Amino acid sequence: MSRPILFTIFYIAVFLQAGVYGLTFMLPRLFEGFGANEKVVGVMLFITTIITLIAVYFAGHLSDKIGRMRTLSLAGLMIAASLASFGAATGVGFLLVFASAALGAGWGLTYALPPIVLTRLIDPSERVRFFAMLTIAVMAGFGLSPVMASMMENAGLTVNDAFFVTAGLCLVSAGLFFALTGPVRRHSEAKGPEARSSLTLSSVVAILRSPARLPVIMVCLGAAVFAGMNNFQTVFADERGLDYADFFLAYTITVILFRVLLARFKGGTNPYMTIALLQYVMLGSVVLFLLSGGNLSLYLLTAILFGIGYGVSYPILAAMAANDADPDILPQTLQVFALTYFIGIFGFPLVAGWMIVEMGSAALLILAAAMAGVEATMALVRAISVRTTATCEPTT
Repeated sequence: MSRPILFTIFYIAVFLQAGVYGLTFMLPRLFEGFGANEKVVGVMLFITTIITLIAVYFAGHLSDKIGRMRTLSLAGLMIAASLASFGAATGVGFLLVFASAALGAGWGLTYALPPIVLTRLIDPSERVRFFAMLTIAVMAGFGLSPVMASMMENAGLTVNDAFFVTAGLCLVSAGLFFALTGPVRRHSEAKGPEARSSLTLSSVVAILRSPARLPVIMVCLGAAVFAGMNNFQTVFADERGLDYADFFLAYTITVILFRVLLARFKGGTNPYMTIALLQYVMLGSVVLFLLSGGNLSLYLLTAILFGIGYGVSYPILAAMAANDADPDILPQTLQVFALTYFIGIFGFPLVAGWMIVEMGSAALLILAAAMAGVEATMALVRAISVRTTATCEPTT
């Protein structure tokens, strides 16, 4: 198998498996079908958070034993079981709890391991480009799955059917990952055996003492903003008389377009300044959404600006986490990066669901805007520090 074919199949498998996260945006609509509200959604996603953190922590241990590609294949099977269980659930009970836990286990492994696989296959100078391509595959998967769900609803099917279809696609992705086990090993750029990926307390402490701690913290804040804007977008749209599919389609197209452009961009001379500027755009999009009401044009503009701000800054931030990491603990750093991401993605909806029910959606958007501002400012401070350090370095 040639390298181009290897990467193509790898990204297709990631794309198919990523649809699961997009369907978490449909949980409010799914739960509404059996009388549960946003608080229940938050609780189920909190269960997902706990299991996800456990899965990401032990992802390295598991992949050290059975291999990274086989672990990704196993993750696809877990996700398929989760989605089928969500689709079959008729009320709040054991099946829903199992689905939430299986989602956390499967998606935690799916999200944590592909960047580590890529670092084994590519030169460090190519990280921004290949990480951008990876995030394009992820974004296309979870951005288009809600659109697919909307199309199925409009065709007379149910949200449950969308969960069953995506479960089948995850079975396909599991088979593709398993088939790539040998080709990934043969095309590795790194020579010798794979570095161990097991995460330990000492490695976590070392990561938090390294420059990589900043992107590790920032990704948690950004993920929380993303969750606040996306996980309850069906609720926001219904309140304003809009179609949530318009938001997801505009957001997905924007992110894919700009990440394709980013594939030829390495972050500039000061990547943290690029990140800061993009995240201030993200802040502006949340503020615009807070003020836009039911205006469709502003709704689409919000989605586009959020796609540019969050969608483009994320792969650069992921590359900076890898570049700032100690090479001896690079796999562990990327796992901690994924851990804090999941704290924001699946943990924040517990707060968000409570705020929507008790305080209204405007309060949630104000909090999301505040977190976006903090994250952007953190990047700006690092960018200024990097520029100052470079200016003060003696010349030879």
